[in-house]
Amino acid sequence: MAVQLSSALQTRIFDHLKATYPNEGGGFLLGSIHDADIHVEETIQIENVFEEAEQYHRYAMTPQDWMRLEDEADARGLTLVGYYHSHPDSPAIPSVYDRDHALPNFIYIITQVQDAEAVDMRVWRLRPDRTEFDADTLNIT
Repeated sequence: MAVQLSSALQTRIFDHLKATYPNEGGGFLLGSIHDADIHVEETIQIENVFEEAEQYHRYAMTPQDWMRLEDEADARGLTLVGYYHSHPDSPAIPSVYDRDHALPNFIYIITQVQDAEAVDMRVWRLRPDRTEFDADTLNIT
């Protein structure tokens, strides 16, 4: 399985996450599934509502954000396929906190933002038993 992301959407994600630096930023990924590949077709920025003093290494959104975006995806004929967030000055690999708050069947795109520059982007999927993430292939088209 691979994740397809246009270079325009990658740039949009990078710009958003550079703007939130030195804090974590994030948002939702809307798309579709074709032949077991996930095609990300839209990104939606969501405000980080985690406690302000902890936003440099934590990201959270409200349950209302989830509900609103599920409805928005349905209205557009798309699916909520996952979400993206940054790791400021840290590798683009999931943390224990990420694992504890992740959902199976979603993709998670993590971008390392180092000194306000996006330097690495990777995609992950939580195992059904929730023990760890597996890396997926990310194709920038």
